[in-house]
Formats: sequence, C-alpha cells, structure tokens
Amino acid sequence: MAKKKILVVDDAEFNRDLVVQLLEDEYEVLIAVDGAEGVKRTEEEKPDLVLMDLGMPVMDGWEATRRIKANGELKHIPIIAVTSHAMVGDEIHAREAGCDDYLPKPIDENELLRKIKNFLQ
Repeated sequence: MAKKKILVVDDAEFNRDLVVQLLEDEYEVLIAVDGAEGVKRTEEEKPDLVLMDLGMPVMDGWEATRRIKANGELKHIPIIAVTSHAMVGDEIHAREAGCDDYLPKPIDENELLRKIKNFLQ
C-alpha cells in the first residue's frame, strides 16, 4: 500500500528536519520552505495532509492556507497549523484562515502523531 503523503511547510530547517525524522518511516514527507512553495506543491502533489507553519517569508501560512482552501480541488486536504504563534486568539485566527487543526511549537511529538492519525485514518 502506498504511503500517505504529508507536506511540511516551514521556513526553519530545524523544524522541517525534526518533523521529517518523526514521520518518514510511516509517511511520504514532502517539503516546502515558504507559503508560496507550499501552495504550489499542494497543487502539484495533492498531499493527504499539510503541516503549515504560519510565520514565514514570501507568503505566510495564513495566506497559503486561504489559497489552498479556496481551490475546489484542494480544499478537502486537511491543514494542521504547526506554529510558534501561540498567543490567545491565534488558534481562532488559524481556523478562520482554513486550518483544520492547530498545534503550538515546540512540537509535542505524540500530540502531532495523534492529530495526523486522526485525519488520515
């Protein structure tokens, strides 16, 4: 059976590497380094799930999420905001932008895996 595809959109190499190491045994992990690339890779690869950082250069995760969710072919793809934007109200704003779930950094690995499995089962 083919592995499910997860796109990790994060401008910080350390965060990308951490998530790749955590997920690569069970999932095919794709990478994008900013929101614009995240939108492009989502269109090209149609991943099963997107892990979206919100604070990034070029295009932030809020805008990238809005663009993905505005695309009829992509809007069904679950997006989990994984972000250091952990102030009161940030989760609400992330959900308003179209994120299906929210996880503050530093990443709780067990919580991340639980949320991913929840969407992909």
